[in-house]
Amino acid sequence: MFDAPLNLKKSRILISNDDGINAPGLKKLEAIAKKIAKEVWVVAPETEQSATGHSLTLRSPLRIKKAGKNRYSVNGTPTDCVMLAINKLMKDHRPDLVLSGINRGSNVGEDMTYSGTIAAAMEATLFGIPAIAFSQEIDDDHVKTKVNWSSAEAYTAKIIKKVTSFAWPRDVLINVNFPPVPKTKVTGIEITREGRRKIGDEIIESSDPRGEPYFWIGAQQHSGSYPAGTDLAAIQNGAISVTPLSMDLTHPATMRKLVDAFNT
Repeated sequence: MFDAPLNLKKSRILISNDDGINAPGLKKLEAIAKKIAKEVWVVAPETEQSATGHSLTLRSPLRIKKAGKNRYSVNGTPTDCVMLAINKLMKDHRPDLVLSGINRGSNVGEDMTYSGTIAAAMEATLFGIPAIAFSQEIDDDHVKTKVNWSSAEAYTAKIIKKVTSFAWPRDVLINVNFPPVPKTKVTGIEITREGRRKIGDEIIESSDPRGEPYFWIGAQQHSGSYPAGTDLAAIQNGAISVTPLSMDLTHPATMRKLVDAFNT
């Protein structure tokens, strides 16, 4: 738990992501952070690391490359980046807050278990540093149109100030998702719980030039609405979703039943 409210004007912020050091969302988050914090550092993957989850590189060397003042890239995962930033680059003065994103694409429902964006925030949380993950949902036709970052640009600073105005437990991180609408059409900010949708329902099968089969995991398949109060419903309704996530994966009710079962 950190001392709240966090004095952002005197704070040192670390930013990472999973889209890579040159990602537009990271640059936007960096610009926002520099307006509200005393010092901003960026340590991000050298290349895109989407869906790497909370993976750590153990069997190949990691290299840090300087990319500007207080900006570094790492040839590894988001977890590697945060670990190297805290234990190496910033070891003499650890960050007061870690921000991850802004990811190109939402991280809601089960997406969070695959997300490198969430993983960077998780790693900071394991170090006892408060962390917030930011993601921008994109339209289905995002390949043809540019990502509309306006809602993220308009609300990110406000959300950072709000969530750091009080202290949350050491094993909790905050997950924020912006809807794919312009800032003028945002319907509000909702405090939500994790929803449910399963990626991988669509498996695309084809053959390479040699006739060998290959498979491509497609997008989520879903129609209709999501349950009220979930991150998925908020985004679907044009609202910003703010979800507290716990690092403690223990399920107390089942644990009590297991104790009873093994004691009989």
